[in-house]
Amino acid sequence: MRKFDDSLPLKLLKAREAAMSFFRPFLQENNITEQQWRILRALFEHEELEAKQLARTCCILSPSLTGIISRLEAQGYIKRRKGEDDQRRVLLSMTDEARAFFDNLSPEVESRYKQLTDRLGQEKLQQLHELLNEVIELRQAE
Repeated sequence: MRKFDDSLPLKLLKAREAAMSFFRPFLQENNITEQQWRILRALFEHEELEAKQLARTCCILSPSLTGIISRLEAQGYIKRRKGEDDQRRVLLSMTDEARAFFDNLSPEVESRYKQLTDRLGQEKLQQLHELLNEVIELRQAE
């Protein structure tokens, strides 16, 4: 068996923590969790999603998503509406308050992403994206 430190899942977790160290302090200063920010980013890009789509897009388990959505709704950042063609469908989207919050934080998040890119290098970051996409596609090929 390979050494514990050579475990790919462990290295991916450590890499995630290293990457998040660029963003986590800023998010915490602004009273938003990583998962909440991920949801707002997804809704900003997709405008409106069903909970299942949002969970899949954000890599958040549905039971966890329920609580996060409730908290974002209580903060005035998420709104729900029933689908026009199917009343059972519930669509989630950002409120105007959430869009203003997102617009306010986005420049600093991009600045921190640039710091990460500068430290790693654009070419290495591109290679990393390509390799990670290949790993992700392994699951989709099943």
